[in-house]
Amino acid sequence: MRFPVLALLTTLVFLMGTAPAAADNTFVWPLEPRPTVARPFDPPEQNWLPGHRGVDLASRAGQTVLAAGDGIVVFAGTVAGKPVVSIDHPGGLRTTYEPVAATVATGRRISAGDPLGTVEAGHEGCPVEACLHWGLRRDRDSYLNPLPLVERTVIRLEPV
Repeated sequence: MRFPVLALLTTLVFLMGTAPAAADNTFVWPLEPRPTVARPFDPPEQNWLPGHRGVDLASRAGQTVLAAGDGIVVFAGTVAGKPVVSIDHPGGLRTTYEPVAATVATGRRISAGDPLGTVEAGHEGCPVEACLHWGLRRDRDSYLNPLPLVERTVIRLEPV
């Protein structure tokens, strides 16, 4: 009886260890109050195919965007005409926020909850007034769903 339970707990610990968050880093929502997900993560089957490599969070133009976790601002500028902020976090993670009019500069060390800038209207595909596109990746091409950083999965063990 103890062996199956121990095996189950070991498996759960292993699976939880593969979550994207670094063990020593606490992440927070990049918008306050907690936003609604307007468009979910929809990874492509292959890296070169179309998909949605992040989530769109319902917001309003001018709303303050917060750093989701501790890290260093590695980019604050424009990409393809869109204002973008990217942060490198411990554990090889990078979060990206767009469209954001940055109030931070590249190289700045930030903490979870620090202001990064404000949301600009006009994000393509946004079904509401304005959206913050929040992306997460590990390494160069491993796009991940950022929601597990802030939405903790509750695991309940049932008696066998």
